[in-house]
Formats: sequence, structure tokens, C-alpha cells
Amino acid sequence: MNNLIENISLQSQPGSKLKYTAKDFQSDQEVRWCPGCGDYSILAQAQRIMPDIGIPKHQIVFVSGIGCSSRFPYYMDTYGFHGIHGRATAIASGVKLAQPDLSVWVVTGDGDGMSIGGNHLIHLLRRNIDVNVLLFNNQIYGLTKGQYSPTSEKGKITKSTPYGSLDYPFNPASLALGASATFVARTLDRDPKHLQSILKRAHDHKGTSFVEIYQNCNVFNDGAFLQFTEKETKDDSVIYLEHGKPLVFGKEKDKGIRLNGFSPEVVSLKDGKVSIHDLLVHNETDTTLSFILADMTYHSHMPRPLGVFLSIERPTYESEMQRQIEFAKEKRGEGNMAKLLNSGETWTIQ
Repeated sequence: MNNLIENISLQSQPGSKLKYTAKDFQSDQEVRWCPGCGDYSILAQAQRIMPDIGIPKHQIVFVSGIGCSSRFPYYMDTYGFHGIHGRATAIASGVKLAQPDLSVWVVTGDGDGMSIGGNHLIHLLRRNIDVNVLLFNNQIYGLTKGQYSPTSEKGKITKSTPYGSLDYPFNPASLALGASATFVARTLDRDPKHLQSILKRAHDHKGTSFVEIYQNCNVFNDGAFLQFTEKETKDDSVIYLEHGKPLVFGKEKDKGIRLNGFSPEVVSLKDGKVSIHDLLVHNETDTTLSFILADMTYHSHMPRPLGVFLSIERPTYESEMQRQIEFAKEKRGEGNMAKLLNSGETWTIQ
């Protein structure tokens, strides 16, 4: 906190420019996650990209709910708010609307964000408030010791589902798209460069950015995403979404995705019957295409898409709110709250 106050003082001096490093965003709190937890990597990448976003530390706020991921604000040397279960998005909405100049980040988990906080999340997304949502998805409740979560696979055996979960899992990317999000992306804790690039893209987006991060819980759900992170399997199991580029994957880049009507299918580029020109070209401004790609997530015969599904522009809620406030002032004047409250026992609103 002392460093934060010193930086505020420096920033207020005319002509001063702060040059941060990742270390400047490390708080004095001991990081207390289980050894080997994927949260360490996500924290490190967030701290590494903060100097690049060009925003003074006192204008950055991290908001969390409840869960392992929700310790995040303690470890960032910025302002922060540790909220209650599922309410991080509601708190962050209030912070951003009250202070639109702040860079607001929500850190939540698949339990905190998709279960008790699901209702708040979808309304934040549809309102398009300029907030960055980082959803750590480890497909389990880690803090409460290993119960199945809204993203756990069907049949998952846990302490709360000893005979296997009967629930069909949420697909966070599809959920965000269905809630009319303007930026939806997916990345991995074990791919630092890709994670950094997605975090920067999320920050640069004007409106709600939703980033699903596959995060390994090595205590209660170890190896859930090994297929997509390990050298032996990831090339044939992952497809990276790059705007304007054909969807090619495989160790030898010999496979691709082609549309058969509205259904994606895997094709081989080896025999010459299908060329790279026949493949689907990613367009992150195409809403329909983003739904098609997100739907590939739980199909075992399809590669898992990583990258930006959708990035489109739409007026932000706070800009529309400010415009409405200015219109009301022009029409009715500034108003006087003290005069109103002291005008009598009741008042009439026309």
C-alpha cells in the first residue's frame, strides 16, 4: 500500500511518467495456493502484462468473489476488493459505473462465476460494461475440497457425486456468446505467451471482455487439461483461432476444419483432395461463426479451440449512461438532492 501511495503522488506530478515492471505489481502478501496450482502462472502473466497496458496502478482494480482464484486481489499491488460468493461481477459493475476511468478486472472461478454468480455474469455481459472477466476453469470446486462444479464433465465422480455427475456441463464460451458478450476468448495456464496475448487483447477491448482460462487444480482435478497442454498430444488436440487465417492444426499442420453446411468437420490435407483454400477462415467479428466454433468444445472428435472467438464493437453501458445523464441535465437542470429531501414529507414525480 505504501508503494501504491508513493506512485499516486508521483503520477500527480506534472510531466511525470512511471515505468513499471512486473515486480511493481507483486504485493507484499505471501502467495498461498497449493504448490503446483495453475493460479501461480495466471498471476505471473497478469503481473507481466500490467506494465504494458499503460495505466497507473492507482487506476487498476481487481475484484473477486469466493474460491481459490479469489485470493488474486491480495497478490496484486493495485486496488482490490474481495467480495462474497458469486457477486464479484455485481461489485465490479458498480465500481466501473461510479469511476469509469478505472481499469476493472474480475477474477472468478467456474463455481463462483457459473453457479451462484451466473445470473450476475450474464447481465454484465449483455450490458457491455467495460470490465475484464477472467474465469479460471478447473472443472471442480477446489476451495471446498473437490465437489463437482457447473463445468465438470458428465459422469464426474467427486465427493458430492460418488456415482458420477448427472449434469451436462456449461460451456463458458457458449454461455458468454449467448449472453451477447462482445469479446469472448479462451486460453491456458500452461501457455504463458498465449495467455499474455489474450489478457492484453481483453484489456484493449472496449466493453465486457470474457476470458475463460483452463487452470489445472493439481489436488482435486489434476490433469483435466493435459490433452491440450502436453507436447505429445496438444498439436492434434488444439486449434488456435487467428483472425483472417484458415483453421489448420496437427503436428504436421496436415489437418483442418471445413464447414459442411453449418457443421464443422475435420479434414485431412495429406491426400490433396482438400486444400488449405477449402478450409474455414476465422473471422472474429462473425457472431454466427463464433457460436459454431465454441460448440466444438465438448465434441471428442474435434480439436479444442483456443484464442479469440468473438471481438465486436458495441456502445458500452457506462458511455450510454453518461449520455443519458447529460440529456437529463439539459432537460431538467442539475437538480438539488438536499432541496428535494428537505422539501416536505412527500413529493410528486411526474
